[in-house]
Amino acid sequence: MEVLEAIHTRRSVRKYEDKTVPEELIKELLSAAMIAPSAGNAQPWQFIVVDDHDKLTGVKEYSQYAAMAEHAPVAIIVCGDLSLEKYPGYWVQDCSAATQNLLLAAHGKGLGAVWTGIYPMEDRIKGFSDNFNLPKNVIPLSLIVIGWPVHEQKYKDRYKEDRVHKNGW
Repeated sequence: MEVLEAIHTRRSVRKYEDKTVPEELIKELLSAAMIAPSAGNAQPWQFIVVDDHDKLTGVKEYSQYAAMAEHAPVAIIVCGDLSLEKYPGYWVQDCSAATQNLLLAAHGKGLGAVWTGIYPMEDRIKGFSDNFNLPKNVIPLSLIVIGWPVHEQKYKDRYKEDRVHKNGW
């Protein structure tokens, strides 16, 4: 799939077929996430692959907008590791870039995925930190729920001329 086609056809997918995602494919997605740019090339990310159905079902208790995880074969928690930061505070941008790479890689491989936010919501951070035993220096940024999509995604142009400014506002 050509990169612009992938960008324009990627959508947040919340309904999945009852089919597992092979470990090899998950490794490819993580490899794509880890090639993302990061401040000072610090790569301050950690990833938790979740395929335990009970854990996926429990996510809705502390992250109401991630209830679809209960019906997905796998999810990946993207976390910032403050001990790996070279430039404090940039972990959010770095892990966001990794998250977007992961979403595009999933789409390119025929999977559907949705980015559900964790950070900066304190209740969600606490829920994920407690339920996945995160060390104090590791902060969950996003939960990427992944599976084989039930529906095909179509191309959509969302370009808005009124949002573009040249040489100033």
